[in-house]
Amino acid sequence: MPLPRLRLPFLLIAAGLAATGCTVGNDYHRPELPQAAQYLHQAALGARQDADSAELRQWWTAFGDPRLTRLVTVALAQNLDLAQAQARVSQARAAIGAADAALLPSASLGGQAARAYQSVQTPLGQVLNATPGYDRAGSARELNLQASWELDLFGGLRREREAARADYAASEAGWAATRLAVAAQTADLYLTIQGLQARLELARRQVGTDAALLELATLLYGKGLANEPALRQAEASLAQARAVVPGLDTAREVALHALDVMLGAAPGTYGDDMAAAGAMARAPRITAGGSPSELLRRRPDLIAAERRLAAASARTGAAVAEYYPKLSLGALLGSATAGGTLFGSGSGQAAGMLGLRWRLFDFGRIDAQIEASRGREAELLAAYRLAALHAAEDVENAGSALLRHEEQATLLEQSVESLERARAASLAAYEKGVVSRLDVLQADSRLLHAADARAQAQTASARAAVATYRALGGGWQAPQAGTEAVAAR
Repeated sequence: MPLPRLRLPFLLIAAGLAATGCTVGNDYHRPELPQAAQYLHQAALGARQDADSAELRQWWTAFGDPRLTRLVTVALAQNLDLAQAQARVSQARAAIGAADAALLPSASLGGQAARAYQSVQTPLGQVLNATPGYDRAGSARELNLQASWELDLFGGLRREREAARADYAASEAGWAATRLAVAAQTADLYLTIQGLQARLELARRQVGTDAALLELATLLYGKGLANEPALRQAEASLAQARAVVPGLDTAREVALHALDVMLGAAPGTYGDDMAAAGAMARAPRITAGGSPSELLRRRPDLIAAERRLAAASARTGAAVAEYYPKLSLGALLGSATAGGTLFGSGSGQAAGMLGLRWRLFDFGRIDAQIEASRGREAELLAAYRLAALHAAEDVENAGSALLRHEEQATLLEQSVESLERARAASLAAYEKGVVSRLDVLQADSRLLHAADARAQAQTASARAAVATYRALGGGWQAPQAGTEAVAAR
């Protein structure tokens, strides 16, 4: 059944107003942040020639350790923090759908059928019962198609959609930040376990050497060739060497359990896979440092912070739109009957509605809402700026640590090489009867102490390389055109 003739031109006029409506509030522009031209240690990092370079997106492959690559791959597939981040992305995507739908007309189809039996003891029943031909039993049926549309004349709904899209981009960047953290933490735990296993082997060898020294000191003391302080010193050295082993073993087990959880498995699942120490991983060369300004496009946590700021700016615009009236259109087309045929002659019904809502006497509350939204926007702007400073700090600290630990490892390598030659010379002299077995054991002890320090420095430098890649935003495909590329996906 046709609606009144006014319906079609009225809807056309309303649609034109909605299409040409303005959008209140300030349009968002990404804030410019002061950045240095290059990192403090960039030249020194680029001059490192002692290892292979790595592609920034899959930097863990440059360590040349297939087991490390496999563990990172498993973590990226099974980690539960990453699963939560992916679920948040799905929620944000659904919010975009809701914001898009709010701009479109909505329609619903409703119907009802009722059968009633009227009491004649009520005042209404008594009156009706006095009417000739009154039937206490009655029925009614109704079927209606209803449509409504809020006209976004001042852009409040468009601002909400803009905020939803920015939230979605922030959630995607948050997922990427979690992915980066999972890869880095997995690699860090793996390298920590490697270092602890190497140190455990050295510590057990140290216990054997100190036990031999104590045995020799006891023999010499029994023959009167050594004094008691020397004997007690040997006992103390052995006790100290033995005490190191439980501490290292505990630290190794804690790291193994943490690695299992990182891989989304119960503690103890991957322990057997890490039983063999293997060769110590060497820190790869880092050649994709870029400039500090590139962190804004590559670090997912910075992208997320900037997109949250954009969402807050859009919500401020949506709050400003509350100053203005809201118009809505409504229409109904259906049929109703109280006993006849539902679609029979005379059962049709139709209506057209124009609604107005204006918070005319609520401007004080709107002012407070806008002030709160602007405060949130200012907070997120400061958070974005602080995040950028911390990101640059992370790169500088990680690069400095990498260079210093590698320098330390190089010096300790030289020390170990010298002590190995000294130990070889002592053994040769002992075989010729020039020196005693005590001299050989003492040379072994000095060599093991130096080797332990070298293992610690090598582990620290490898972990510093992981921290550097994480600080640079390595481990995901960064957008090429700034944060706007993320927001548009």
